[in-house]
Amino acid sequence: MSCFLSLIKILYMSISNLYSQGFKTRNRDHFSAIVRVALSDDVITPEEEAFIKRLAIYLEINEDEVADIIEDPNNYPINPPSSETVRLERLYDLTRMVYADQIADDSEKALLKRMVIGLGFDSSRVDAVVEKALTLIAEGKDEDEFLAGF
Repeated sequence: MSCFLSLIKILYMSISNLYSQGFKTRNRDHFSAIVRVALSDDVITPEEEAFIKRLAIYLEINEDEVADIIEDPNNYPINPPSSETVRLERLYDLTRMVYADQIADDSEKALLKRMVIGLGFDSSRVDAVVEKALTLIAEGKDEDEFLAGF
């Protein structure tokens, strides 16, 4: 019986480690997408830097990973979320980064459009999704209001 319990314990630990690793990987990949947006104009403004630092803490990205990601964010894939709510939450974060310096220039919008496709939004609606997201952020909507806006 103790052998069986040991096996169950090992299986549980393996599954929980996989879940934790998958969760961390998704957070890291999402963080790299945000950094790509910040670097789209080759400059990270103080507002963008502050947002990146807060997001790194929120997503549990350690300082070494932050430095690696900022050095080359393209080393990390965009993993589309499986649920619409998570997709919109990621869109909220990305749009906030685009608008962090109160300017959404053409290169940032173009990158955001690519990110929107990567997140799994319908490619025929990309322009409308990006414009709506930027409008909601410009109006100062919080995350709940942003989600409700879609």
